[in-house]
Amino acid sequence: MTGKLLVTGASGQLGAAVVRHLLETFKVAASSLVAGSRDTAKLSDLASRGVEIRRVDFDDQASLTESLAGVDRVLIVSTDALDASGTRQRQHLAAVEAAKKAGVGRIFYTSMPSADDSLITFAPDHLATEEAIKASCIAYSIFRNGWYMENLFMALPAALASGQWYSASGEGKLAHIARDDIARAIAGGIASPAAGNVTYTLTGETARTSEEIAALASEVTGKPLAVVHVNDEQLAQGMAGAGVPAPYIPTFVSFDANTREGKIAMVTDDAATLSGGKLTSLKDFMEANKAALGA
Repeated sequence: MTGKLLVTGASGQLGAAVVRHLLETFKVAASSLVAGSRDTAKLSDLASRGVEIRRVDFDDQASLTESLAGVDRVLIVSTDALDASGTRQRQHLAAVEAAKKAGVGRIFYTSMPSADDSLITFAPDHLATEEAIKASCIAYSIFRNGWYMENLFMALPAALASGQWYSASGEGKLAHIARDDIARAIAGGIASPAAGNVTYTLTGETARTSEEIAALASEVTGKPLAVVHVNDEQLAQGMAGAGVPAPYIPTFVSFDANTREGKIAMVTDDAATLSGGKLTSLKDFMEANKAALGA
């Protein structure tokens, strides 16, 4: 890998893991890496390893281009702003515009599967960012990240405790992938980038229905777990009753609707190929996280 690479969101879980894999798995020189975050104090460990540290704030347009000065490549890690006022899309587009002004030679971006055909409420943010990257005429690698295995922690612990998992995903399937496997794949795609423009979809190796996931969780934890199929309205009502903040409920319901309609059932070998290693199986992941599942 030649030239400076800036990783935004390097203090976050995904960004930090990408930097770690660049350094440790793919042996990229620390001197060629720049770690960016709104809070540079969180990057002291990387600074001690020789990685350059810069303040990068997508909400500070005036300084954003300056943050990218001298950078040949940038990984734009999508932000976690999920409010209804378009904050996330504005942040992403600001980053793309700053990359253009700074003369960045290649953009890497973390998107989501089928951003152009998804029921997920924030899919338009990703689609707009992908389109802006393509319109910029900058070379690009887009990583459409599948659903993390870690996302199951939002539902499974409570479901295992009660013995019932309320789901509106029907018979839809989903190939969960460990966050660290995604980070390793992204790092591999950065360390040895494609010659041209490319879009990858990073998924696990096996797509499963909610019943199949529940059966696996039950096998690993020794706790019975039955899937209770509900419709979107019933799922939303149940979430409200459980105290889920109202602004987040439509997004959570859209996850199940998207799965039910088969829009995230794809399985690819992109993650395994880019990472150069075996992916974590869902069973192994659950075995390693029994405590988090309440076992």
